[in-house]
Amino acid sequence: MADGLSGWVRRWWQGGGGVVGAVARWAALPLEGVFRLAVALRNRRLGARSVAPAIPVVSIGNLTVGGTGKTPVVRWVVDRLREAGVRPAVVSRGYGRDELALHRSWHPEVAVEADPDRVAAVNRAAEAGAQVAVLDDGFQHRRLGRHLDVVLLAAETAFPGALLPRGPYREGPGALARADLVIVTRKSAPREAAETVAAEVRRRHRGVPLATLAFRPGGWCDLDGAGVEPPRSPVYIATSVAWPETVRGLVAGVAGPATEVTLDPFPDHHEFTPGDVRRVVAAAREAALVVTEKDAVKLREPELRGALNGRMVHVMVLEPVWESGRDEVTGALSRLLRDAGLGSPA
Repeated sequence: MADGLSGWVRRWWQGGGGVVGAVARWAALPLEGVFRLAVALRNRRLGARSVAPAIPVVSIGNLTVGGTGKTPVVRWVVDRLREAGVRPAVVSRGYGRDELALHRSWHPEVAVEADPDRVAAVNRAAEAGAQVAVLDDGFQHRRLGRHLDVVLLAAETAFPGALLPRGPYREGPGALARADLVIVTRKSAPREAAETVAAEVRRRHRGVPLATLAFRPGGWCDLDGAGVEPPRSPVYIATSVAWPETVRGLVAGVAGPATEVTLDPFPDHHEFTPGDVRRVVAAAREAALVVTEKDAVKLREPELRGALNGRMVHVMVLEPVWESGRDEVTGALSRLLRDAGLGSPA
């Protein structure tokens, strides 16, 4: 296993770690208080200060450090905008090279602007002919004005929850008052968990439009994108996502409860080395080797392909399935485009 400290922290946030974890959570209370105060001061300072963008902006963000499905939701929004005849651009801080590569592989014809200065990135996109900017992970980026603020909450993460460093939240539940739309997502969590989170959001923010979205394996392919059969037991998962246990749950849901599944988690956005790949191949032995699309875009690099030494890789392709509120989302996009004098999404 290669996730080290980051993996321990994730398990600690979820209540693991035994006595040591319990003591650490208690000891982290003062640090959480300091972080909460810093967030409140920052929000007060930036609350009324934003730069009007050159084109309409749709922000897809969350309250936690990751794992809610922002990148595939950005893809879905970009698809809807293109179907409406609109030229979108994807704007990102550029922290995760894998996410940028995913956007470029999904939409080669769509501009992807990566810059910590999101205002400058949106301006470049507008100059290049984009009509709408879709911001990947923008809820805490207050400097850039936006026309639609979408916040994702993962059903796999308790809501509300502790703030950093005692928990995964970057902001408390009160931040949802800034949201125009909330989407509760789920991967391995049951539908009841998503409904519980949605009910809590409604209790706290009765006026905010709400949708629920499940991600399900929509197919399997190899590293070149050719369709392949689903993996058979045993399965070896090597992945560098924020919450790798959700990948295990998705694979087990497809392959069946009797499937022998080994999870080899790497830190989120980990840049694989040839040594990493050779170790994974050796550890997997005869098991089906499974990765996510986010991992696959990195494994396509020639040096890493060479380290695979011809090993077959099963890439799990996730498909968004709206369980409720799809009309709320498309309606919000329609209003944005109508106000901007553009088309209407399907």
